[in-house]
Amino acid sequence: MTTSLTTAAATEAAGPAGAAPVTAAPSMTSRRRKRLPHTPLSPRRSLPLTLVTGLALIYTLLPLGWLVINATKDQNGLLDSFGLWFADDFNLWDNITRTLTYDGGVFVRWLLNTLLYVVAGAGGATVLAVLGGYALAKYNFPGRKAVFAVVLGAVAVPGTALAVPTFLMFSKMGLTNTPWAVIIPSLISPFGLYLMWVFASEAVPTELLEAARIDGSGELRTFFTIALPLLMPGTVTVLLFSMVATWNNYFLPLIMIKDPDWYPLTLGLSAWNAQAQTAGGEAVFDLIITGSLLTIVPIVVIFLLLQRFWQSGLAAGSVKE
Repeated sequence: MTTSLTTAAATEAAGPAGAAPVTAAPSMTSRRRKRLPHTPLSPRRSLPLTLVTGLALIYTLLPLGWLVINATKDQNGLLDSFGLWFADDFNLWDNITRTLTYDGGVFVRWLLNTLLYVVAGAGGATVLAVLGGYALAKYNFPGRKAVFAVVLGAVAVPGTALAVPTFLMFSKMGLTNTPWAVIIPSLISPFGLYLMWVFASEAVPTELLEAARIDGSGELRTFFTIALPLLMPGTVTVLLFSMVATWNNYFLPLIMIKDPDWYPLTLGLSAWNAQAQTAGGEAVFDLIITGSLLTIVPIVVIFLLLQRFWQSGLAAGSVKE
């Protein structure tokens, strides 16, 4: 009797003869469990975040697109055509030629001045930041904490707040209206020093330095052969920040330099823009826009060339062994 009841129950659960067994529908909980977890390689899609990123991209690229488009127009085309579209005539090459030859080729002189300030100022600031950051990270000496506090305080002080005291000091020394008035202040980079301090603390293992010293390597040899290659990503990052800051520096040359022969590009283009507002001055807005485009090209090229060195250090110290 018991065997018959069990057989009947199994027959009813299986359904009619020849039909597949009836299985329960998967619950909502089991469906959620089957979903793959979100990882950095397969992130969760977010529509609001995508919209915000798209707006940021438009905000960043729109001025650059406007600059490229209007650099192809002549003086009349700038005033008669729509700002975000090309004019009937394509005058980019003619504008470049006129920009480089206008007023006796003064734009080329301003470009060379800017390169001088960048090579001497930004290059020197990078060297000092690397040496100082490495020393503060790997050597113990009296007053180390005080130096740390001074560096953090200097990072918080804006450069414009120091411009007038710097001018008064350089005026007493007779260095105003000379390239040194721009180069010497550019050598001081508190942010670069702090960045190299933090980077050297993580990127250069102390055990590796101690092993080199045990093998008889001197401090200079240890730095150049072991530490400096490990510091290269941070060095490139500090160099890029210093170059951009020096290349776009406007306020310091404005108060330090009065001779147009020593103007950087930022101050020179501002002088071209101001001459349209003076009596009898010539309006050269097409040359100003073309010169602005030529000004940003070297920075873009440098960023593209040094990108692999810069990105290689973004994850340095993120994994602890």
